[in-house]
Amino acid sequence: MAARTLLSPWTSPADVRAASLRSWNSGELLREVSAPSGLHPRRRAIKHPSATQLRTDYARATSWAALWDPAPRGCSLEHASVGANTIGANTLPSAAVFASAADEIAFLGLGREAASFAELARRVATLDAGLEAWALRRPLELLRHGGDALTAARVAIWLAANPAPGIYLRQLSLPGVHTKFVETHRRLIDEMLAALAPERLFAGKNYARRHGFLAAPERVRLRFLDPSQAPVPGMTDVEVTAAAFAALDVDVERIITTEDLVNFLALPNAPRTLAVFGGGYGFEGLREAAWLRTTEVLYWGDIDTHGFHILDQLRAHHPHVRSILMDEETLLAHRDFWGREDTPSRAALSHLTAAEAAVYAELQAGTHQPLLRLEQELLRWDHVLARLP
Repeated sequence: MAARTLLSPWTSPADVRAASLRSWNSGELLREVSAPSGLHPRRRAIKHPSATQLRTDYARATSWAALWDPAPRGCSLEHASVGANTIGANTLPSAAVFASAADEIAFLGLGREAASFAELARRVATLDAGLEAWALRRPLELLRHGGDALTAARVAIWLAANPAPGIYLRQLSLPGVHTKFVETHRRLIDEMLAALAPERLFAGKNYARRHGFLAAPERVRLRFLDPSQAPVPGMTDVEVTAAAFAALDVDVERIITTEDLVNFLALPNAPRTLAVFGGGYGFEGLREAAWLRTTEVLYWGDIDTHGFHILDQLRAHHPHVRSILMDEETLLAHRDFWGREDTPSRAALSHLTAAEAAVYAELQAGTHQPLLRLEQELLRWDHVLARLP
């Protein structure tokens, strides 16, 4: 409407179209076609020239009136008499009236899309009547996905009937369904499933697990920094499941955990020491390892807010975890390698030491530099070796 104010003070067919298009984009018009609520007939007011404007700018007013002749498709016009007591009566459009939602859709030229929605909604409801309400709530979602919505509906219906399938997602045998389809349409499937089984709670980040499917187990990568402790001579770099790690029986006195692969590979040999690699927040495998409680556990992460957040989460499960190379001295000694953390954490962390909390607060406040980040892989190796326990 701002553009109308700049170009013309009076309502044009394009202005009415913009208002109707907002109703379409909200899904309102498609809902009204399927389940009328009494919105139609709908009257959309048309701002027209006043008597004064007719007298001072009659040519412009005439050009404006020509925009409404004939009435746009799908609507009828109401008219008002203007200027009878001044320049003579002029009959001008005062409102566009849409008898039905279908007429307003025809005005927008979206009749074909509306017909597609009606057919899709019918077919979805045929698959399960419980999806009819979802289709009315999310008409544009249904229209956007088209035939894929029908396949997604079959998955949702199957999940509603099988809350704990106990198979791998790969083993799901439904027409047109494969793992990539589910991964691509998981939000749509979950919306439909919520309509079919509103009492079902979906918890957890792993999509397969939260729907009762089997999922690949968490894995932990290890390096035996003491080669004499390797399970097989020469096998110093191994990967095991989290369950196997939790049951591990090794005679070590120290574990160094790092989220950087290069650092994990470069750590020097050390007696009775094990290196553990986990990417980002990927230390889930360490949570159930009770044997860590009697072992010294060191964590080496980036000096940024997320590095301290990961440390905080790890320490929530193993309070004795000690951080290394995440101190202010290390930060200030590597100014030439300072980088930027685009999306810093604002979380309140309760498992940091006083020194760690001070550095975390400085990073959040931008004390040394806004959005400061020092990646662990950039530390000078002589600095690292001098401070490794």
